[in-house]
Amino acid sequence: MKEASTSPYYLPAGLPVPVAEPDGLSAPYWQALRENRLFVQRCARCGTWQFGPEWICHGCHAFNPAWTEVASRGRIYSWERIWHPSHDVLTGYGPYLAVLVELPDAGHVRMVGNLLGDPLQTVTIGSEVEGVFEHHADADPPYTLMQWRLCGSGLP
Repeated sequence: MKEASTSPYYLPAGLPVPVAEPDGLSAPYWQALRENRLFVQRCARCGTWQFGPEWICHGCHAFNPAWTEVASRGRIYSWERIWHPSHDVLTGYGPYLAVLVELPDAGHVRMVGNLLGDPLQTVTIGSEVEGVFEHHADADPPYTLMQWRLCGSGLP
C-alpha cells in the first residue's frame, strides 16, 4: 500500500523519464505539457483527430497531422486499479489508478493517465475529470506529465 509522502508527485521517483522519440514525433506534445497546454493531433486536410502521435493521418493518410491545443477536460471512459508493479520502483507502492480519458473537445480521442486522489476511491465511468500538469523540473531532462483529477474533487 502506498505510504504517505511529502512528494508533490503522484508516483515515486525512479521511473524512466518520458522523452520524445529520436525522430521527434511526440516532441510537440511533451513541450506543450511543459507549458501547461495539452496538444492532440488533428489532420489539416480531413479534420481527423488522433492520439497517440503518428506521422500519418488515420483518416485520409495525409502526412504530418497538425498539433492542436485542446481543453484538458474529459470523461473517464475506462479505468483500472493497479496492484502489481510494472517497474521495480513501484514495488510496495500500489495500488494506484490508471484511467482512459475521452476528450470531447478532441473528437473523442482517448488518452491514458493516472487518477489523483485516494487509490481506493470509487471510480465511475463517465465521471468528469480535469487535467493536472505535474512538472518534474528537477529531472534530467525536465518533463511534465498529464495527470487527472475528478472535477470538484478539491484536490490541488
